Amino acid sequence: MRYLKLILCIWTVLFCLTGFAHASDVYRQGDKAPEIATVQLKLRGMGYHVGNPDGFFSWRFAQAVKAYQRSQGIKADGVIDALTYYRIMDKPFPKPSVEPPDKQAAAIIATAKRYIGVPYRFGGVTPKGFDCSGYIQFVFNQHDKKLPRAADVQYKAGKFVLRSQLQPGDLVFFTTYEAGPSHNGIYVGNGQFIHASSSRGVMISKLDDSYWKPRYHGSRRVL
Repeated sequence: MRYLKLILCIWTVLFCLTGFAHASDVYRQGDKAPEIATVQLKLRGMGYHVGNPDGFFSWRFAQAVKAYQRSQGIKADGVIDALTYYRIMDKPFPKPSVEPPDKQAAAIIATAKRYIGVPYRFGGVTPKGFDCSGYIQFVFNQHDKKLPRAADVQYKAGKFVLRSQLQPGDLVFFTTYEAGPSHNGIYVGNGQFIHASSSRGVMISKLDDSYWKPRYHGSRRVL
């Protein structure tokens, strides 16, 4: 009987802890939710630099969260888990409502398409002229998604994805003027990608195009 009571006691404690800090109860960089905006406003009121309090968990906001966590003597990982949320908001963590990756991808692709026709410029990172990786970095930056500058370094971001499993918003890479991933674009679906072409500027091309198909190098998922 004593053993049974001990088991029931342990089960009750675990149940309560799970209700307070379920493993899925986290907000992290790249997430978007109305509650994130509430936390951003609260931290800004405390004097932290959170960036635009629009509900998007940007790199800058992650740095603010880390700074707050350090001030509280808790793990400074830039992730809002149940403990961090409770310290900031003084109430239990709500059920997250994160914008799914497909909506993020749709927004990023819509932004990318606004620059169709912008001329190519080697080293270009503005709408006055883009090179391939500068264009991708610029577009993703409009959605507070930070990517490295060069194509070969962008190839190290995110996770590898098979060509047969490509989803809109994935980055596709090609071997062109030098070995390795030297050109890239954003997959938009239906076997197409948008990129800053050295000959025609920002445009949409087909992966199976006679020029691009044999030069395909690989893909990365960054959303």
